[in-house]
Amino acid sequence: MSTDSPRHRVVVIGSGFGGLFATKALRRADVDVTLIDRTSHHLFQPLLYQVATGILSEGEIAPATREIVRRQKNVQVLLGTVEQISLDERTVTHSMLDKTTVTPYDSLIVAAGAGQSYFGNDQFAEFAPGMKTIDDALELRGRIFGAYEMAELESDPLALDAWLTFVVVGAGPTGVEMAGQIAELSRRTLKGNFRTFDPATTRVVLLDAAGSVLSMFGDKLSLHAQRDLESRGVEVQLDAKVVDVDAQGIVVEDAEGRRRIEARTKIWAAGVAASPLGRQIAEQSGAEVDRSGRVAVNPDLTVGTHPEVFVIGDMMSLDGLPGVSPVAIQGAKHAAKQIKARTKGKPTGQPFRYRDKGSMATISRFSAVASVGKLHLRGFIAWLAWLAVHLVYLTAFKSRVTALMHWAVSFVGRGRSERTSTWQQVSARTRLQRSEGELARAAAAAHAGSGRSEGAMPRASDAPQSIGGDPRRTAEPLPK
Repeated sequence: MSTDSPRHRVVVIGSGFGGLFATKALRRADVDVTLIDRTSHHLFQPLLYQVATGILSEGEIAPATREIVRRQKNVQVLLGTVEQISLDERTVTHSMLDKTTVTPYDSLIVAAGAGQSYFGNDQFAEFAPGMKTIDDALELRGRIFGAYEMAELESDPLALDAWLTFVVVGAGPTGVEMAGQIAELSRRTLKGNFRTFDPATTRVVLLDAAGSVLSMFGDKLSLHAQRDLESRGVEVQLDAKVVDVDAQGIVVEDAEGRRRIEARTKIWAAGVAASPLGRQIAEQSGAEVDRSGRVAVNPDLTVGTHPEVFVIGDMMSLDGLPGVSPVAIQGAKHAAKQIKARTKGKPTGQPFRYRDKGSMATISRFSAVASVGKLHLRGFIAWLAWLAVHLVYLTAFKSRVTALMHWAVSFVGRGRSERTSTWQQVSARTRLQRSEGELARAAAAAHAGSGRSEGAMPRASDAPQSIGGDPRRTAEPLPK
């Protein structure tokens, strides 16, 4: 792509479903596209739980963005974290390591997605990781399989029970799929793998503050999903609000009061928060944001009085549309169509029309629920429909082939080919967060004239302890 071209310049922020489909929709347009994202891959987020439970590898659901668009000559991919968007100057400032770049635009598509929300309790994240990124999935894989390794070493019955208890917070599609896979993992995949305990004694608890499982699927499918989960050994606890989380367990409040569940592995699948870029855009454009940080967009997906700026996917708030991939994909195509019309001098501003193609969620092997208009499917037929849809949406042909092979191994057989995990995967996120916090505090102290020793490097004691915060094992120091 020529960097000095006088053609219309389009900047796309984010390489998820919205960003990628917007970029591909502009492949024949007379524009130059710059795609900016903090990761170098396109993530098929609905299958993260399969990476976490050892079914798929990360490469199968996260192909390199550059490879996907390599034949699209009007696209340049830039790696970086977007720090500033200036609507007045029409620039995007992004950085990677010590390199800061300012990219100008004529049209802007913001599809930066959403992260995990802990509803104001961000301290829960240390002990209950979410599932929004490849890093999250790999950390959870290490925690899940690592818990069984620790259980093999345990002689105390109470401590053993804690290692074999898995709590999933959130009974939406992600939580249901994760709970179902852990239950299947314990009863099929790990059978005969351990000598001092039976993996089938694993306790899987699915919590939600709401009164139903998969509430967006309607009462009948919701009830079916709950009964199916329970038949597979999952304890479904509804109307239960999480009030505290620590390394050893989780505290829940329900109609009977507060109670504690001792569990070394907690997984957070409840709540999302839009990218902070949304508030930045809203402040400059005069648009409103909802409590999840999503920007209230115009009917054509633009913001305020800026017809050149589109906000799509998880970041937009319009007519109560959900933050799901079909909304992002259709919004991306609409934004691209508007930009193409603008470059040709044709009328723009047509409202976005979403076509609901339905919802699907797996419960476990050969079992799923699907709601497509008035059609409600469950069981094996719904699972086949889920399989077909997900194969279609996996971006690369190679990913489809290898995913199908791994599904055959895991669902027809009982193996999991991606069980490898490392201590670094489990501990890296917390180490980085603590190191960053330590450095920030040291810098503030130094500025105040009472800093620590030169360099203010983190102490070895700041490293997290064990797979679930086990005080008996000290983490290895970071390499120098």
